[in-house]
This record gives sequence, structure tokens and C-alpha cells, in this order.
Amino acid sequence: MKILGERIFARDAEGVLVSRIGTLFLRTPGLVTLRGVHAMQRQFWIDELNRERSAEGRDSLTLAEEDAEFHDSVDLVFTDDHVLIRPDPEHLDMAFKADEILQTMVSKRVIRFLNTNSAKVRRAITERGENWRMSRQPISQQDIANLIEHSKVPICENPIYYYNRSTGTRYVTASTFLDVQKFDDMRFRRQIKEFVDGLSKRNRMGNPEVDLFPTSTPIEIKKAWKKLPVTELTDEELRARCEKIDLDWRMSLPPELREESIANYDWRNAMCQTITRQSNETSAEEQELVSGIASEFYRQIEWLPGAMIDRGEVIFDPIYGESERTRDPKLLEICDPRVKAIIFNFTQVFGDLDYINVGRIAHSLSKDPSDALRRHIVYIIQYHSRGAAQPKVVIIRLQKWGIAERLDQGKDMLQAILESEEYADYIMDRRRMCLQLGMNLPRRLRYSHFTEKYRGNNQYNGVTVRTSFFSRPYIPGFASDKIPDQKYRNPVFALKFAALIGKAAALDMIVGRRRTETKELLFDRNYEVIVMDADGMPSELMVTDHAGTFVNYEHRMEEYVFQYAGVMQRRKSLVPDYPAFVDAYVKAFRCEIASIQSEYRAQRRAYDNLFMDRPFDVNGSGAYRWSCILKRLDEADPDQLAGLLRAAIGE
Repeated sequence: MKILGERIFARDAEGVLVSRIGTLFLRTPGLVTLRGVHAMQRQFWIDELNRERSAEGRDSLTLAEEDAEFHDSVDLVFTDDHVLIRPDPEHLDMAFKADEILQTMVSKRVIRFLNTNSAKVRRAITERGENWRMSRQPISQQDIANLIEHSKVPICENPIYYYNRSTGTRYVTASTFLDVQKFDDMRFRRQIKEFVDGLSKRNRMGNPEVDLFPTSTPIEIKKAWKKLPVTELTDEELRARCEKIDLDWRMSLPPELREESIANYDWRNAMCQTITRQSNETSAEEQELVSGIASEFYRQIEWLPGAMIDRGEVIFDPIYGESERTRDPKLLEICDPRVKAIIFNFTQVFGDLDYINVGRIAHSLSKDPSDALRRHIVYIIQYHSRGAAQPKVVIIRLQKWGIAERLDQGKDMLQAILESEEYADYIMDRRRMCLQLGMNLPRRLRYSHFTEKYRGNNQYNGVTVRTSFFSRPYIPGFASDKIPDQKYRNPVFALKFAALIGKAAALDMIVGRRRTETKELLFDRNYEVIVMDADGMPSELMVTDHAGTFVNYEHRMEEYVFQYAGVMQRRKSLVPDYPAFVDAYVKAFRCEIASIQSEYRAQRRAYDNLFMDRPFDVNGSGAYRWSCILKRLDEADPDQLAGLLRAAIGE
């Protein structure tokens, strides 16, 4: 294949990528990586083809032939680690053909797809079982900082632009000209001309080649730049005019954006939003990168290579073969053998799948950093059954204490198996206890397992063991601790939320939910999901997982009710009527305790005998903990608990 420019990932003497963009031509195979914008690269290609034809004594390309070359081409964007394909939603076949060609040049693992805001693009990638190849949005603040730092690109002159990979627009900031003014006269003039020319051009997607940051910059400033007669002014006049426009620009900036630095939180997030914005972001549905998964949750998922399903045949991604062949550490990291096991499990249970995608939650979604130390691993599965209207999404959580973990403790295989099964029973018993008391848990929970090799220091190293897991439906909504602050400004929203979270707090306190290792409160830390109605108002609170329940079963509720005051205190500055907010919370809290207590007293024998077939051990068996929970519930005074909670919240 003919290449104009350097090869992909070529770097200069300082280790910087020579080119940040490329254009791949399919009609006459070729790749252009020369500096410029994509439109310039297409012209470079036409000029090269005409040069070759002239050397061979042939006529230049006709306009129709040039249009055909332009049409059968694909935009590429290069980062330090990836080649990003920008698909045309109306011509996805070309994007996938470009993908095949690129795989002969670089590893498939570094090739990703942009334009995932388009439902057509998402659907096509998803149905190939390749969610892992959608270009990811930044997650952490460090990710955001890295993205901004590596988005600085040139056109032909200097790297003064922040590049949006999806739209192709390059953004310039006001303070950029403080650096440009240091250039010598000739270099300064070339840079200003390139910038001004770019403001008046649009790329083939209809987006500006160059624009101003922030996008809220007054239109008068953009017009002043566009009208700047660069070639007619003397060097002194040009510098003076640029300085005047730039001063007006900087004066127009909001105070929080005047410090143009990654260290400035507001500027950093605003720039990230600008250079990750995608074309035609028109609705919440269009912005769901995977159907049924909220964008906040999606950003936490690391999608992994999986499999296509063709008429019932499971065809794993060829990258698994590359991983086995090369033993490349980076490939081995994403070619998770558990993914293959999970896919086999699901295709056995659901025999009519069209496709399946598997991702893993690499770290806890809780805002509490200590959650990163938790040992169990969470996967997310998106699958579609033939004839179904929509794909389904389920969460898989590996059993925290399984056979492998018991073997790690030095136990023999039989003991490890028995204790693992006992622990699974204990998990399901606790779920039954929570449901009995009225906790709103997902109604379906599947317990299953797959096999994998045990890798540890035990004598059984290399032996195949079972790994158990629990799967449940994904609950769409907002985790209570991740609801956008602005929603609380609506008094109706705030009061409905307070009532739901107050009711859930009462039940959380009754079942003594705590972190097993530290005994810290888990409430309002990610597990409580607020489901919204059609009007965007809270309609239901679901507890997605009963982890940590019945850890605190020995203390009276009066001793720790004050710990639930923080739910209100953390939101005090967000709500318009804090006393009413607190009142709704405490009333719902008190009513729920009284209601559960009344239900227990009316059906005492049914509750007391629920686990009479289970071992009763005062050292902490499930049945014993259940009896302790019921005893303290019966002895509780709802009015006293509500009074203690209100006093702890304060004014």
C-alpha cells in the first residue's frame, strides 16, 4: 500500500507523534498521514495520483473519479496508543473495510471506532460482539488531564489546537496567542493566517475546521477574527489587531475559565466536554452508548473482546488467537479467559442469542476509595435473543469467597468446596431475609458457575475449579450518591427523593448493613438506585445488592441511628427548603420502622420460623443473626429513633 507521509505511530526525535490524523483510501489503496486537515490530505492524494498518471502519459482524474476517491475514504485519528476510525453512519461498510486493512498494519487491539453517538454505528459494532472497540470517554480526572494534554495538534504550522476526534474540529483558546506573539514576524503571520482561514472552513461532516474555546465566546469576537485581513496588514499592524481581539476575547471569558490550565478544575472539565462532544447529540437515548445503560455507568465499564454468534455458532474474536500466539502482556490483560467462560455459560442457558458483549468494572463505582480493595470482581453482560425487541443487560458478581479463595488459605480441596457452598447458601439466605423484611431487591437472581484453572501457592495449583457467580438484571437509574446536584433544586424532586431515601434508610438500619472488614456504614454509597418516571421524578428506590447486610446484628438501633444523619447533611446546600427536606426524610424513616415492626408482630411465627432448618450458632450463623435482628426490631421505639435521627441531623 502506498503511504504519503510517515507510517502510523511514527515519532520525531523527541518521541512525539509525527501525525495525529490520517486518511485511508479504499478505491485506490493508500494512506496519507501528511500534516494538515483531512480535506488537505484528500487533495494531497489526488495530486499524487495525477502525478503518477502524468508520469505514465495518462490524463488526470476526471471530477467524477476524484469524487469517487473522496467518497471511498475513511478518516483516521492517531493517539499515542490507538488508531481511531471515524465511521460514516451511512457507509459503515467502508469503516469495517478500513478496519480490515489497518489490521494488516497494526494490532487489532489498538484500533477503535469513533462516532458512537450514532445509533447506527453503535448497533453495528455491538452486533459484532465488539463493544470493546468503541472509543472510551475519560473516566478519572487523571484520564481527563491526559486526554487534554495529548489533544494538542497542529494543522501545518504549530500545535496550538485542541482536537475533537469525533467532530474533527480544532479549538483555540485565548491564552494561546500569548505564546503565538513570541513567534518571529514570518512565523507569526503564517500561524495567524492558518487560524483565520480555518475559522471559515468546514470539514466534510459539516463541522468547523477551527473554532474558539469556549463555544460560548461572543460571536463578535469570532467575526473580528474572520474579518482580519492578514495579508493586507504590516507586521506591526497585524500584531496590534491580534492583540486587541485577543484582549476582548480574554475579557469575555467567565471568571472560572480565565486560568487556562489543566490544574484549573473548571477549565479542565469544560475543555474535556468540548473535545469529547460528538455530532448531533440530540437526545438522552442517542447518548446511551449501549442501549439500557446510563452514560455515567457506561464510562466505568472496560469492554473486553468477546464473540460473534452466527446461527448458533460461537466465533471468538481472532484477537484471542493473537494473544495466545504472541503472549503479549497488553493483549493478555484484555483477553480475559473468564470472558470466554461467561460466554459459554450464557450460550448454554440462552441458546438463541444473536450477540453477546462482556465488560468488567475495573474498579468500584462507589465514591469511597477503600472499595477498590474489595476482592470480588464485577462483570456486565449485554446480550440479545432472537426475536427480542431490545437487548438485555445483566450484572455478574463473582462469589467473594469461592473455592480458589479457600485454597489460598491453605485448605484442602474438599474443605474449600464445602465452605464455598456454605457461603453461597448464606448469601442466598441473607437475600431471603431482606426480601422478608420488604427490601426492594432485584426480583431475579441467578446462581451459576464456570470452571477455570486455580493459580495459587496451594498444592492444587493448575487444577480446574469452579468459580461461582450471581447474575441480576441491570437497574437503570441514578445511584443515590450520583444524582446531579441541579436536580435537588426542584422542590418536588427533593421531597420525593427524601421520602424514598428515608424509607430505605430505616430498612438499612434494621438489617444492620455494614462493610464486613471495617464495619463502616454502606448506605447511600452506590447500592441504592433511584428509578425515575417519565417526568424525571423519583418513582422507586431499588437496592441493587444486599452485600453487607446482617453484619451489625448485636447492637441496639438507638446506638447508631445518628449515622444516618449524613444523608441529609451532605445535601443541605443543594435543596431549596432544607427543613421540609429533613421532615420528609425523618417521617418516611419513622413510618417504615413502624410498618415493618407491625408486620412482624402480626406474623411473628412465620418470621421466627423462616430459617428453623438452618444451623443456629451463637458465633454468628445466619439463623442466629436473623433472630437477633427480629428481637431488636420488636424492642425498638419508632418515635424515639425518629427523634434521635432528627436531633443528629440538626438545623
